[in-house]
Amino acid sequence: MKTLGIRLEDELHAQLSVLAQLAETSITDEIRLAIERHVETRRTDPELTRRAQAVREEIEREAQLRQNAIATLFAASEGSDTKAQPSKRSPKSDEAPTTA
Repeated sequence: MKTLGIRLEDELHAQLSVLAQLAETSITDEIRLAIERHVETRRTDPELTRRAQAVREEIEREAQLRQNAIATLFAASEGSDTKAQPSKRSPKSDEAPTTA
């Protein structure tokens, strides 16, 4: 759980205080309820849904680019590691067989 400090104009605070008192709740509960309702309303906003999808697609594109960069980087490293190590084959096995 996170703690959030907000600033309210005196008049708005007074109204909120009266509402909480009449509802027999706390100001914190009233604020939490208002935020929950606001989030639910915004969640169904088609424009925000479209924006969220665009952001999700951008995140996926960026992740794919980074994954490809890592794969390329380490594939190149693995290839250079094998080139740097001496061959385990004997020199004779490199020679073509001779026929008589």
